[in-house]
Amino acid sequence: MTSLSGGRGHVWDRLHKDKQQEYRRWQKKGQKEEEMKMKSEANSVEDDFELSTVCHRPESMDKLQEQTKFTKKELQVLYRGFKNECPSGVVNEENFKNIYSQFFPQGDSSMYAHFLFEAFDTNKNGSVSFEDFVFGLSIILRGTINDRLNWAFNLYDLNKDGCITKEEMLDIMKSIYDMMGKYTYPTMQDDAPREHVESFFQKMDRNKDGVVTIEEFIESCKKDENIMQSMQLFDNVI
Repeated sequence: MTSLSGGRGHVWDRLHKDKQQEYRRWQKKGQKEEEMKMKSEANSVEDDFELSTVCHRPESMDKLQEQTKFTKKELQVLYRGFKNECPSGVVNEENFKNIYSQFFPQGDSSMYAHFLFEAFDTNKNGSVSFEDFVFGLSIILRGTINDRLNWAFNLYDLNKDGCITKEEMLDIMKSIYDMMGKYTYPTMQDDAPREHVESFFQKMDRNKDGVVTIEEFIESCKKDENIMQSMQLFDNVI
């Protein structure tokens, strides 16, 4: 969720644009499923949860509407898209990586998808349910600035110890460059991820202790116009 001013900040901007396309793909998939469903039967939203192939049935749409910032209609569309990709009602990490790779065919998205899966799998049971998916998506798309920045910090804080180290940020940056692919940035140097990390820490690590805390992260992001603009890219995705 972060974009650095100047330097190689364009990598983040491209990533956010690709993410917009990703979420729209889920939406369109759900809308197509919804149209087909409406033509074939007039069942209620709750009937969607009664499929024999579903191993995990989500909570009611009314309850999910209360817990997220989506309307019932939006949840229905998202559920149909999720169900189309994950008929069992949950997705494991391997399948999540396979789905995510469709959005970045030009590179290797497996490592970034791993980090993203860890962020969505909040109860750490090795699978992402529809509830996990929409709770995370609600924060990313409809959350406050603080909500989104907290979610992004949690994504980058790989060992969840409350701070981001250079090693963690380097792993994140390498995964992003791998995902974007050499065809996206053919002239990118091998040391580009490390340079980006150094730029990140120069901007974020205010007390120069070698780690970035959540307070430093949020404060620095709010002062960066590029970061704020990149976060707004998600405002009208759904």
